[in-house]
Amino acid sequence: MSRFAIAGLQVEISGKDNRYLIQKEIEGITRRFPWVDMVVVGELATYGSDPTSAQVRMSETESFYAKVARDNGIWLVPGSMFEKSDDKLYNTASVFNPDGEVVGRYRKMFPWCPYEKAVTPGEEFLVFDVPGVGRFGLSICYDQWFPETSRNLAWMGAEVILCPTMTATIDRDLELTMARANAITNQCYFFNVNVAGALGNGRSIIVGPDGSIIHQAGERNEVMPVEVDLEHVRRVRERGIHGLCQTLKSFRDSTVAFPAYDLDRRDSPALEKLGKLEVPKKLD
Repeated sequence: MSRFAIAGLQVEISGKDNRYLIQKEIEGITRRFPWVDMVVVGELATYGSDPTSAQVRMSETESFYAKVARDNGIWLVPGSMFEKSDDKLYNTASVFNPDGEVVGRYRKMFPWCPYEKAVTPGEEFLVFDVPGVGRFGLSICYDQWFPETSRNLAWMGAEVILCPTMTATIDRDLELTMARANAITNQCYFFNVNVAGALGNGRSIIVGPDGSIIHQAGERNEVMPVEVDLEHVRRVRERGIHGLCQTLKSFRDSTVAFPAYDLDRRDSPALEKLGKLEVPKKLD
């Protein structure tokens, strides 16, 4: 089986406890679209962007979502939450299978600095397999601005990249362009699911491995059920987009070493001229 149905849930949230709102929306999805296999929610959708809402692993909140996944018989990525661990704060997304088991957790690698100053970057990529279907990868919001994150997930075999997002700023249009670029250059499905309401401006986007926009949402509450075909990903990667660019094969076969990705050689006079990573000050 190569076909798999994913519903992006663009939900209007507040900065309070949104668990039961999300649960109600998911139950509505499984009633209206019983063929849906997975639901993906936006970044920090459960409690909003307040770091004081941080949870520990195996918390009551994880147990809550485990039950939601199990009761509805779906794979579930309920966005992300702030996680407390060893006096550090992470932005963490968990993945639940239809039995309510946590199959993986991903910590956002690129907090939105210099604004998310308290958040510690994660260091490990996450891919997970849906048995008999294919391999999925996870990133969070600002990660999508760094093409290295999506490329590494594709290198690890991800055929679908799920990217829960919380964007309320005027650069949302740029992220729509990046979603297409990430899908095209890695020849994969890219689900960029934003939140809406007080904490996000919506406009979620789902892109196919050939760069086609499958759906782009509006700015309000919206359910986006889409059936993906992983054989389409494999055909595009094998034959090229429109029978042309076989990008991942070229990357695989390249013998070029990229100094920018070598930690011991990353110092760059050009980048050092940019100064500190800090909130811009008023112009003189």
